[in-house]
Amino acid sequence: QVQLVESGGGLVQAGSSVRLSCAASGRTVSSYTMGWFRQAPGKEREFVAGISWDRSTRYADSVKGRFTISRDNAKNTVYLQMNSLTPEDTAVYSCAIANFRDEYEYWGQGTQVTVSS
Repeated sequence: QVQLVESGGGLVQAGSSVRLSCAASGRTVSSYTMGWFRQAPGKEREFVAGISWDRSTRYADSVKGRFTISRDNAKNTVYLQMNSLTPEDTAVYSCAIANFRDEYEYWGQGTQVTVSS
């Protein structure tokens, strides 16, 4: 049974930083692609950042230079460091883990990040 549990969200002011965590069980994060997604009210879920088994990363254009995805293999946890937050970053952030075909297969329940102006 694969489980992903996010933490670290909350209410912050514009310009501040937040680090989200995604603790995985049932699958080794270092062997699969992990990703962060977000969904704002009334909008579709969108890709934010991803990290592959070889630690290569990719980001949505809207977060490049501000967000950093990383992984701690010993803790089987993936992080999303978010800096210079703006109200447009307000959303529910969810992590996901892919399968061997690199298709996102399991999702966490999400954590709310609200950025006030």
